[in-house]
Amino acid sequence: MEDTTGDDTDLSHGLDMGVGWMRAAGEPTRLRLLALLDEVDLTVSELIAILEQSQPRISRHLKLLVEAGLAERFQEGAWAYFRTINDGPPRAFLNAILKPLAVHDETLAADHEKLEAVRERRAERASAYFAENAEDWDKIRSLHIAEDRVEEAMLELGLRGNPKSIFDLGTGTGRVMELFAPYVTRGVGIDTSQDMLAVARSTIGSGEMSHLHVRHGDVYKPGTDERFDLVVLHQVLHFLEDPPLALRQAKWRLARKGYLLIVDFAPHEHDFLRDEHAHLRLGMSTQLVERWFELAGLSLVEERMLAPHAGAEKQLTVALWLARHADDEGFEEIR
Repeated sequence: MEDTTGDDTDLSHGLDMGVGWMRAAGEPTRLRLLALLDEVDLTVSELIAILEQSQPRISRHLKLLVEAGLAERFQEGAWAYFRTINDGPPRAFLNAILKPLAVHDETLAADHEKLEAVRERRAERASAYFAENAEDWDKIRSLHIAEDRVEEAMLELGLRGNPKSIFDLGTGTGRVMELFAPYVTRGVGIDTSQDMLAVARSTIGSGEMSHLHVRHGDVYKPGTDERFDLVVLHQVLHFLEDPPLALRQAKWRLARKGYLLIVDFAPHEHDFLRDEHAHLRLGMSTQLVERWFELAGLSLVEERMLAPHAGAEKQLTVALWLARHADDEGFEEIR
């Protein structure tokens, strides 16, 4: 007789999990929370302001959603952010229950209106932070070629493998994820700066980019074991004490046949960047980057140097390096 014990166990486990999801979601406040958290990361205080319920009540509902595996909690300093799960069977369940919800429902419409007010407050804080630091950023931007040239090259190289997911190490303002948003179905950016994460959340705060997320994290300890088709280090390496370690961490988050894209400066002599902007390296040569790749188990696929136009020789050259797993087989090397 055929032994079906294993099949029954798997089915029972699946049913138990499904019932747990339905119990967790089958309550008006928790369903409202899921609808909000499916759009953007939110804190308890922001959810209190939107739902106009007490802190203990909101916290209790969030705890149940997290325990059921429908939502995640991310600690960033003194703040905790919550967001719906974005992959696996829980994601399919959430799609099934959230997509049919009537957008014109009075309660949901009111929640959405208050959510827009939260987004506006975030945008105001981001603008204030930009204004406070605009002089420094403008000075850096004036040192190299136009951003549109850099971003055009980033898209050309970064989309080479038709990525469906992106991991942005040192996301800063979130611009890299915003750039790739139309081409991927999943995006995660990490940064150590709370201020920059606030700016990034404002950058990717629209409904069209609800598939993008930002988290507090370090390039040396990214805080996720998930694999991504495209991993990006944009203007990060020149700040780091140990680039090979950061590249090893990037490689471990890189899916097979995936690409790593580095954007940074070629060697230069703007020494003031050390003292005024904490640059540890005055650019990097391809020879040095290749040596780091070798230490990390990566292989250079292509390099591209975006030099300034004639008459702007004092500007910095922006370098792009595309790499992938050194032991990948069956891919065409482009050099």
